[in-house]
Amino acid sequence: MKRDLNCINGLYIGLVVVIFACTTIVQLDAASETKTCFQKKSPCFLKKQTCPTQCPSFSPPYGSTKACVVDCFNPICRATCRNRKPNCNGKGSACLDPRFIGGDGIVFYFHGKRNEHFALVSDVDFQVNARFIGLRPSGRTRDFTWIQSLGLIFGPNSKTFSLEATKAAKWDHQVDHLRLSFQGKEISLLKGDASVWSPPGGYIKIERTSDINSVLVTLPDIAEIWANVVPVTKKDDMIHKYGRPENDCFAHLEVQFRFLRLSQNVEGVLGRTYREDFENPAKPGVAMPIVGGEDKYRTISLLETSCTACVYSSGSESLEKMERLLLNQNNVDCTGGSSSGVGIFCKK
Repeated sequence: MKRDLNCINGLYIGLVVVIFACTTIVQLDAASETKTCFQKKSPCFLKKQTCPTQCPSFSPPYGSTKACVVDCFNPICRATCRNRKPNCNGKGSACLDPRFIGGDGIVFYFHGKRNEHFALVSDVDFQVNARFIGLRPSGRTRDFTWIQSLGLIFGPNSKTFSLEATKAAKWDHQVDHLRLSFQGKEISLLKGDASVWSPPGGYIKIERTSDINSVLVTLPDIAEIWANVVPVTKKDDMIHKYGRPENDCFAHLEVQFRFLRLSQNVEGVLGRTYREDFENPAKPGVAMPIVGGEDKYRTISLLETSCTACVYSSGSESLEKMERLLLNQNNVDCTGGSSSGVGIFCKK
């Protein structure tokens, strides 16, 4: 009799554990956000993707290090996690002085020229320009440069948005060094992780990815841009021999782009690397492969769309008639473990 009671108690406890586990899984699934892909030419058309339990939200709350990402052109059709700040070793990134990683995965440097503007991406309905700051120590023939600001022009009515790192003599980690403007008017974005701003009409969304100095800029169905403000440190100055003055820490941007659509004709310092016919001029095996294009991509101001190679047309061309690039942009993030991408393993 005692043995039977023990068996019954064991079965009861096992049943309770199973029910609890199933309930927990259901609750976790219910808490995860979902997104359906509506791009007709994508392999995931009309398929719903659910965020993993490790990153259940596209806009996670305070303190989260990972956000959910859906790539409708990834043939696996599965949502993944990514770091909430720019991954300077990932595709579409522009960091340091400035070091780019193109859509083809090749690293290259584009120095441009200090106090001038260049088109990073130019497509029929979307353009991103960058203002470069820098200095030229005595005896050097080329400027050291960094990306100080971004200017976005987008949509059929050529709406504008700018994001810049404000000048600072000394770097203070407790000061917000970001300045944001939409349609020429400065935006007041509350400090604090997950603070969000969006204008009426929802043309653009800006959300902080940390209390200060880091944001995610989203242009619905066009692009996502992660941006972070950093200084040129004394250590950087000593290693690279920049000759940084005492009254300017050259606060600048680290950025990473994720494009949701691009045409076959996309241009720009970074944009051209996503074209199927692009042959990267960066020389393999060179420590700092520098590519040119200053004359092709120079614009007269941060929000000017004209340059020799620019293709922006105020959205006047029908996007439905434009042949699109099929983008498979797995955002590999090697900060989260050995396997951080779909079918890709990170090695140290």
